[in-house]
Amino acid sequence: MKQLNFFIELTRLKKPIGFMLLFWPCAWGLTLAYDFTNNLGKYFFYLTLFFFGSVLMRSAGCVINDIADKEFDKKVNRTKERPIASGQVSIMLALFYASILCLLALLVLLNFNNLTIFVALGSMPLAFSYPLMKRYTYWPQLFLGITFNYGLILGWICIKDSLNIIPIIFYFGAIFWTLAYDTIYGFQDINDDEIIGLKSTSIKFKKNPYIFLITCYLIFIFCTITTGILMSFNYFFFIFLIIPLIHLTLFQIKNLDVGNPNNCLRIFKSNNLFGLILFINILIGKL
Repeated sequence: MKQLNFFIELTRLKKPIGFMLLFWPCAWGLTLAYDFTNNLGKYFFYLTLFFFGSVLMRSAGCVINDIADKEFDKKVNRTKERPIASGQVSIMLALFYASILCLLALLVLLNFNNLTIFVALGSMPLAFSYPLMKRYTYWPQLFLGITFNYGLILGWICIKDSLNIIPIIFYFGAIFWTLAYDTIYGFQDINDDEIIGLKSTSIKFKKNPYIFLITCYLIFIFCTITTGILMSFNYFFFIFLIIPLIHLTLFQIKNLDVGNPNNCLRIFKSNNLFGLILFINILIGKL
C-alpha cells in the first residue's frame, strides 16, 4: 500500500487537472471532425480511448519530469516532498513505472488508424524532452503548448484520416491557451525558480504579465472563431462563444493575483471548466 501511494503521488493521479488539460484538446479535435449523423458508438469509443490515453501519457510524463527535475525539485518548497526528490522512489523503479505506462498507452493508440498512430508516435520526443526546456529557454510553456495540444490534431486525423488547415488553425490557437495557463501556474514557483536558475515565461513577463496573458487568450479566441467560420458552424456557436470569452478575461485575468500562489493555482485549475465549456460550444456548433 505504501508503494501504491508513492505511485499515485508520482503520477499525480489525485490531481486530475493535468490529464484533463491534455484530454480536452483531443475531445475538441474529435468533436470538430466527427459526423454526428453516423453511429455515435464510434464517437464515444474514441472519446474513451483519448481519455485513458491522456491519463496514461500524462502520468508517464510526470514520472519523466520528476526524474529529470530531481535535483531542482529538492530546492523548491512546492516539490521537495515528491517521491523521487525525497528519495522515497528510486530512479530505476520510476523508469519501470514510466515504461509500463507508455506500453499501456501504446495499446490504447493501436486502436486508431495508421496515420493517427504514426503522427502520435512523432510527438513522443516532444513529450519527453519538455522537462529540459526550462534549463535553456524562457519559453518552456510554449513548448508545453505544442506538446499538450497535439491531441487536437490526433482527434481530427482519427476521423478524417487526413489533415487540412482547419485543425491546424485551432491547434495554433490552443498552443496560446496553454502558454497562458501554464504561465499562470508558473507564478507559484517564480521565487524559487529564479534562485536556482530555471527559466519560464512567468519570469520573463513578471513585470507586466497581464498584457501577455490577454494577448495569448485573444489569439486563442481569434483562432477559435476562425475555426467556427471555416467549419460553417451555426450562429449559436458564435453567440455562446461569449461564455468562454468571459471566463478567460473577466474571471481569469481580472481575478488573477500573480503574487498569491493559491490564487494562481485556482485560476490555473479553472481551465478544466473552460475546456468543458468550449467542448459543449463545439457540440452546439455541430447541431
